[in-house]
Amino acid sequence: MPAPDQTPKDPLHGLTLARMLEDLVDFYGWAGLAERIALRCFADQPSINSSLKMLRKTPWARAKVESLYLYTLREERRRGR
Repeated sequence: MPAPDQTPKDPLHGLTLARMLEDLVDFYGWAGLAERIALRCFADQPSINSSLKMLRKTPWARAKVESLYLYTLREERRRGR
């Protein structure tokens, strides 16, 4: 068991799905997000609530959102933003 003062190795630890989705929408916009992840909830009358509802029920789609979030985070850090 890790010591209490150690941070977890999971970069998504403590992040909610809602926060990830909001950050991705802020960065890419709904259209850009729909281009990167082909989901109807991102392309057809998108909203945070409807997208969260779908993502919570669909593990493979959630995994794609998490993957894109991590990729975007790494790219932003690499570019120094």
